[in-house]
Amino acid sequence: MKYIMALDEGTTSARSIIYDENLNTIAVSQKEFTQIFPQPSWVEHDAEEIFSSQLYTMKRCLEKASLTAKDIAVIGITNQRETTVVWDRHTGKPVYNAIVWQCRRTADYCEELTGDKAFASHVKESTGLLIDPYFCATKIKWILDNVSGAREKAEAGELLFGTIDSWLVYSLTGGAAHISDYSNVSRTMLFDINKLEWDRTILERLDIPESMLPTPVPSSGICAYTDEALLGAKIPVGGIAGDQQSSLFGQCCFEEGQAKNTYGTGCFLLMNTGEKPAADSGQLVNTIAWNIDGKTHYALEGSVFTGGAVIQWLRDELKIIDTSPDSYDAAMKVPDTAGVYIVPAFTGLGAPHWNADARGIITGITRGAGRNHIIRAALEAIAYQVKDLAVCLEETAGVTLKELNADGGACTNDFLMQFQSDIMGIPVTRPVNVETTALGAAMLAALAYGIFPDQRSLCGIRKTEKIFTPSMDPETADKLTAGWRAAVARCIMETKE
Repeated sequence: MKYIMALDEGTTSARSIIYDENLNTIAVSQKEFTQIFPQPSWVEHDAEEIFSSQLYTMKRCLEKASLTAKDIAVIGITNQRETTVVWDRHTGKPVYNAIVWQCRRTADYCEELTGDKAFASHVKESTGLLIDPYFCATKIKWILDNVSGAREKAEAGELLFGTIDSWLVYSLTGGAAHISDYSNVSRTMLFDINKLEWDRTILERLDIPESMLPTPVPSSGICAYTDEALLGAKIPVGGIAGDQQSSLFGQCCFEEGQAKNTYGTGCFLLMNTGEKPAADSGQLVNTIAWNIDGKTHYALEGSVFTGGAVIQWLRDELKIIDTSPDSYDAAMKVPDTAGVYIVPAFTGLGAPHWNADARGIITGITRGAGRNHIIRAALEAIAYQVKDLAVCLEETAGVTLKELNADGGACTNDFLMQFQSDIMGIPVTRPVNVETTALGAAMLAALAYGIFPDQRSLCGIRKTEKIFTPSMDPETADKLTAGWRAAVARCIMETKE
């Protein structure tokens, strides 16, 4: 029996999952790590804690499965994207906390760069991305400009940069490999997704030494081996992909036009555009979906910064629910939100608004609005944001979505999925295994190791658990959507004030 281990390093926790050679789940281990908020809209992680948490789950997962590292044929890695780590080449120690994808500290600098129309146009044409604090480039520059001695060390070739996949591989290999797959490097705002090389024009403008950057590698292929001292065996790393591209792969969206939405900390709608990026991405972004056997597939993507995180907010900050599943029970106790709308712009608004300065608001509160209405409004806010992405995607790509493939932890909430179907007017399909991010990494690794001969042979892995179909009349859906858009407009207006 060949076993595959997937490392799923997310925004709030590290997980390891062991699959058998048929990609059935054998064991799972998960460990949360610290969320650091130094200032409003700043978000950081301790990169060393991330690695120690990931290593803990790997060992715990092996124990649960009654296996040793020698039983693992191959490892696949998927990760929170855009989160930026800079570390010392010699000591392997980060020079600063990891700056998380949600962090908005470079908003003013991004606005300055956007003001240079020629440069902004070059960035979008080359990288497929819009200039935004979301991506890695300005985070790297911030570290070099603000950490004592960092720029001098970087210019001397003593510092390395990586997204979380790169940091994990470096740590797992004892510093032997400084690599990142094409899907992850495409999120840095430094990589030319057409030529598949680092963009020297952007590097020079941001004063980032190319010596810091990892070597791009295919998303599926043996690219490194773990340090035997860590687990007791040298295990090949055979798959790497950013979490959203990995879930697109895990949903078996291998054909052009197929789309999925992941309901995680944020919400991410991706559509496979084939072997060419979309000619015009509008307010969405072009990104590399994966690179396998020398062929690059692209995706059109819309990102919502606060998705499932709004449920965590209800639990951890407002403390009006004890557990995330409580939100379903509360939402089902009321017929509507009593006119309440929540715009959860906790770290700005992502696509299609791209407003880094926006902050969350609650509107429509009356004396009759209570706890359950607010909880329901929070869940509905997730669905409204996904609909905004879908409308933008359809207008940009000139397509009509026939259905939406859902995955991620929040998609287990039946109320949310039904409301998503109602508000969009299309079926929403939920797979048996909603953790398709980890599954995608396992699939990529299994392909590299030869457990599966090709992508077509993977299609039978995904199985549907439930299909939610629209039950709301279109007039009501339109009225509710209009209320949501008025709330978003109010949010943006207050930002300008």
